[in-house]
Amino acid sequence: MNTQSHLARLGLFDARVPRYTSYPTAPHFGPDVGPAQFTAWVDAIPAGSSISLYLHVPFCRRLCWFCACRTQGTSSDEPVRAYVEVLKQEIALLKAHLAPGVHLSRLHWGGGTPTLLKPDMIRDLADTVFEAVPMGEGAEFSVEIDPDEVDAERLDALAAAGMNRASIGVQDFDPEIQKTIGRIQSYELTKRVADMIRDRGVRSLNADILYGLPHQTRERIADSVQKLLTLSPDRVALYGYAHVPWMSRRQQMIPSDAIPTPQERLGLFETAAQLFEWDGYQAIGIDHFARPDDGMAVAQRAGLLRRNFQGYTDDQAPALVGLGASSISRFPQGFAQNASATSAYTKAIQAGAFSTHRGHVFAGEDLLRARIIEALMCDFEVSTAELIHDYGVSEARLDALFAPAIFTFEGMVERTAKGLLIRPEGRPLTRMIARAFDAYDQTKAQHSAAI
Repeated sequence: MNTQSHLARLGLFDARVPRYTSYPTAPHFGPDVGPAQFTAWVDAIPAGSSISLYLHVPFCRRLCWFCACRTQGTSSDEPVRAYVEVLKQEIALLKAHLAPGVHLSRLHWGGGTPTLLKPDMIRDLADTVFEAVPMGEGAEFSVEIDPDEVDAERLDALAAAGMNRASIGVQDFDPEIQKTIGRIQSYELTKRVADMIRDRGVRSLNADILYGLPHQTRERIADSVQKLLTLSPDRVALYGYAHVPWMSRRQQMIPSDAIPTPQERLGLFETAAQLFEWDGYQAIGIDHFARPDDGMAVAQRAGLLRRNFQGYTDDQAPALVGLGASSISRFPQGFAQNASATSAYTKAIQAGAFSTHRGHVFAGEDLLRARIIEALMCDFEVSTAELIHDYGVSEARLDALFAPAIFTFEGMVERTAKGLLIRPEGRPLTRMIARAFDAYDQTKAQHSAAI
């Protein structure tokens, strides 16, 4: 049975499930985690260990209609400059609680639009970060770059600060689609910025492209993918457009009747994925592609691929610390999220405290289920031996956990001598299969389409 017919038989074409960049997912975070808990978790990071650091810049010069991220518009630099000063105060707070010798394995500036920062702000913020937490050997410093909001001076500042991986959002190159989603960005501009990034010695380039956009067809997405391939990105994220106008009011600007059906979305994904693989990219998890020599592809082949709030990663650091409004941190003990509103975040930091306002403390089978979901999302298989060794779970308990997925997705999921396996034809259903291991109430949030 092919994927289309299996989805139809199970009534899953309209299924809405989490993206599982965390477990439990953010809608299940609660107020039991606050500044004191966050501080204790930072204090517990061992001396000399590595951490990942994410800095969120929530400002955008333009608010793209398709985007559901936590952002706010600004037409001037004043609020951005003020926000950077607050970020610097938060970094100082973090430094005061870190043990000696803690260093960075990954640093990522996201948003919003981090390239709104002027060159002097980029230098100032980078200096503050590295004075507090230096880069470790082989560390990556990545930045999300908006081609419409960057210039030579800002790229010079980023390169001088040590940026060695850049990420460009493409979405789609078709003019009609760009107009419909409120994101005008020509291929010529995107190529010029990609060339500028490479000219500054930045060794790695990521790109994002979306499927499931309004007016998108197989022919149009094929044309956009072929244009993207001329930029020779090292990694590509092929994300499904999440149409959630109940969460992001700006998406109400996008006509719902122009959005492809779930069946058409699957065809769009398959068209794009085939083109990437034909061009020599290795499929990574459910929606990424990478050159075979890229670190993410190497990690997948070694069984070291991981998943966090930025998607797939080859980072092995046990703690991800999120700074800035709405940022989420993951510690071995649980999750912590900063205040979402910039005003509330600023007020807390200026008062000398972290702005953590909700989170989750791991309990019960959280870590076991999280690892099963992550393994399925990364490798399409779960190792029974690993789970028994690392989590002390019995084989009988694993049999009970695996049974619902095997029964529901008969022919797509199978029990093997090593553990649980999603067959190749079942991989488009991975998020739905992962949901079978989610013990939390799925009616608490309206998620994006699974296909």
